Amino acid sequence: MLYLSQLLGAPVEDPQGERIGKIIDIELTRSISTLSESTSATITMSNAPSLPILVIEGQSEHTWYVPVEDVDWHDDILRLRVPTLQLSTQPLTSSVGDQLIVAISLAQDVLDKQVIDIVRKKAVRVNDVCLRDDWRILGIDSSTLGLVRRLAPNWLLGTRRGSVNRSQRPPANLILWENIELISSHQLDLIEVPENDQHVKESHEDVTEDIPLNKLKGIQSGQLAELHPADIADIVHQLTPAQGARLLEGLDIETAADTLEEIDTERQSHILENMNAGRAADILDAMGPDEAADLLARLPEEYADKLLHLMQPEESEDVQELLTYEEDSAGGIMTKDYIVVTATKIVAEALEAVRISINEQDVRPTYVYCVADDLQDESKLLGVVSIWDLLVAPSTQPLQEFMETDLITVQPDTEPRMVAEIMAKYNLLAVPVVNGEGILEGVVTVDDALDILLPNERRRKPTRMY
Repeated sequence: MLYLSQLLGAPVEDPQGERIGKIIDIELTRSISTLSESTSATITMSNAPSLPILVIEGQSEHTWYVPVEDVDWHDDILRLRVPTLQLSTQPLTSSVGDQLIVAISLAQDVLDKQVIDIVRKKAVRVNDVCLRDDWRILGIDSSTLGLVRRLAPNWLLGTRRGSVNRSQRPPANLILWENIELISSHQLDLIEVPENDQHVKESHEDVTEDIPLNKLKGIQSGQLAELHPADIADIVHQLTPAQGARLLEGLDIETAADTLEEIDTERQSHILENMNAGRAADILDAMGPDEAADLLARLPEEYADKLLHLMQPEESEDVQELLTYEEDSAGGIMTKDYIVVTATKIVAEALEAVRISINEQDVRPTYVYCVADDLQDESKLLGVVSIWDLLVAPSTQPLQEFMETDLITVQPDTEPRMVAEIMAKYNLLAVPVVNGEGILEGVVTVDDALDILLPNERRRKPTRMY
């Protein structure tokens, strides 16, 4: 078995046995679909990677990229099988059809970096990388012994100067390569804008320029996205804000939004500030308007305005309306995600509205709010119907025949603690917020009401249940 730390700096000879340089890196090539629906900055290792490429620094300041098939061992010293004139001096990154071939540098992107251990659901530091004798990558060593191995003298490791010990055993706590995901060390430009799209999405200055905008649709996040958002949030808490931003950029939009809502309040804003602006706007679009408003209120005003401009117009309008309310009020904690139905409609129509909200907007309501006209932006609240009542009512029965008209409501300026007390008193899962004219302004849900009762350090945003 081979260790990356011992391969780096190892001498390389030409076919005649003359030293021509040394190994300065080992790269893995990976094929990525550029037509994916989601964007990403996280490199997935769920599939077996191809054989590595040796990066050799020549004595004449040449850099060669040599497939491992073109080298052989000669008494524990690497020797080329081909003349140096046949070696490539160009990185093997290219595009083939809808496939983008990228290189992962083990020395720059993996060694001494933090990666995600999918099995243990935690971030770990890579102290060494383990390769099989056939050069296929085996896994990583996160133990202290991995560091000791890099610092120990040759005689202690059983090797002579200028050679590589190929008979070492794998570390006891080896983490298999297929069970880790890398975190990109830089920010990618994740935006693909159609030529006829006027809603242009911008990005921060730190972007990758070697991949065309119209080709970069992202490196798919695989096993990491299959974890529960709360588990991903726990991993994010072990990372720096910049690393956390890169990790979230690598998830699909919905998973990233759910994960961000699980992250501690203070860290949320730091992560968003380190994120690609266009990607951040997409994630805010997928969040509940109340959650997005709370988060934007903690950002610098200039950056918050930029994100509001990049968000979809309808979502941005809802968030901006919420931002006009005082934070310590019912208006400041209410959401605009709720279902309104004209009171004269029948049960079947209401249930269809519920299905659409669940499938298209990821809203899980407990109540349907009945108004005079659900096509109007502002309509007076006439009654409330619970989902349970809808499920047992005849499909052709009009809502106005059984809706609850003895309404329990709060005003936009009602104190949050009073809202929580009202919900507890009447055993409500949500309470409507109406203005002085009875117009429905929003809804305060039980999760936000409970959040108010917790100390600041205990507040974490749960998955939406409305």
